[in-house]
Amino acid sequence: MKSAVETLNPTRVRLTVEVPFEELKDSLDAAYKKINQQVTVKGFRQGKVPARVIDQRFGRGAVLEEAVNDALPKFYTEAVNEGELNPLGQPEVDITELKDGELLAFTAEVDIRPAIEIPDYSGIEVTVDAVEVSDEDVDKSVEQLRERFATTTPVERAAAEGDIVVVDLEAKVDGEVLEDGVAQGVDYTIGSGQLLDGIDEAVTGLEAGGSATFTSELKGGSAEGKEAEVKVDVTAVKSRELPALDDDFAQLASEFDTLEELRADSRKRLEQMKKYDQATQAQEKVLDELLGLAEVPIPEKLLADEIETRKHNLVNHQLGQMGLDLAKYLEIQGKTEEEFDAETKEQAEKGIKTQFILDELVNKEKLSVGQEELTEHLMRRAQSSGMSPDQFAQAVVEGGQVPMLVGEVARGKALAVVVEAATVKDSNGETVDLDDDDETAETVEAATETVEDAEGSEDAAEAKSEGAKSEG
Repeated sequence: MKSAVETLNPTRVRLTVEVPFEELKDSLDAAYKKINQQVTVKGFRQGKVPARVIDQRFGRGAVLEEAVNDALPKFYTEAVNEGELNPLGQPEVDITELKDGELLAFTAEVDIRPAIEIPDYSGIEVTVDAVEVSDEDVDKSVEQLRERFATTTPVERAAAEGDIVVVDLEAKVDGEVLEDGVAQGVDYTIGSGQLLDGIDEAVTGLEAGGSATFTSELKGGSAEGKEAEVKVDVTAVKSRELPALDDDFAQLASEFDTLEELRADSRKRLEQMKKYDQATQAQEKVLDELLGLAEVPIPEKLLADEIETRKHNLVNHQLGQMGLDLAKYLEIQGKTEEEFDAETKEQAEKGIKTQFILDELVNKEKLSVGQEELTEHLMRRAQSSGMSPDQFAQAVVEGGQVPMLVGEVARGKALAVVVEAATVKDSNGETVDLDDDDETAETVEAATETVEDAEGSEDAAEAKSEGAKSEG
């Protein structure tokens, strides 16, 4: 077999392949055998019809067509390997010559991963938020914990802000009670803003047994967005009491003996959270800088497919679960369809560029993924998908998505290499050291999450049913 590669553009090539006819022998034998099993010829047992009879009765052309269809993938793969190409998607094949007993010639046009020159990333500098935890931050954290230990007591008085009222609701639109507009025994904290606009004013001042009517725009259900007349009946009023902020509370709510120790632990936890956020911010900014330094041509079809995949996942997975369509989503977001399309294209381009350049960096740095790293990543993805690790692992294996997860971790490690080489300073001008040996695994996993966000990675469980996006 002879093959030649013609570069059509940085992301597409044409392969020209010539195959001597003798190299089709195995495929011809297989074609005769297959046709033998499918036809019946009087005077011959099934499967025992001689080749010359098949040629006479069904035509040599049918045999050649079957043999060529069988052989093309093998010869195409050999030509790809010989040309050291990284194809993306399926080729467009055109048989240019087929001479029985002499020659098979064909061309195959296919998109390829472009050759990328990794830029010098050692000079990248980014600025991130400083890790600062104020007394107010600690107060807020402790107050949230305090809220969890609040107690309620039924009271015989008018309801006021901060009280919990138990209410029955009935919503009417155009004088008709909605089928899904009736609810009973609903607990509502006055002032929380978590139910309907106007309910706070309606129930404030009512005692148990009191009623009121107010008008509100419905936020969900069959009449979402319509004005409704809502009748509210208060069946109980409860006061909410917070525990005193003292050592007894610290012992009740935590493993600490004193409030001072509890506050110190809250400060430490907040600092750790802000450090993690700081690292994520650094990774995102370094990635943006890296992408800005590199020239990464993108195949048009791959970009179109990626845009379509992102739209499909948004509409059928995210919006579908929320009961929204694209038009309603755009209305809520205050965007036109043109603005949405432009944003989706920009995100798709960033995702493809991220994958291409980090994959190139993985190869250049000879980065590999260990079993422990893969298991940790799988555990996190399982948690975010709402599946057990075993269920998620099974979905990944059955969907053939193990290479996808390995690729995600490898690209996370590549990004971590770039971040380590970059200069990161906080908003106070202090150099930030993100290279902590005790947190290497966490750093890589955080970088992997950053890469996933940039690429718009979908859950492997969804990939199993929907088909994974192109990984090349």
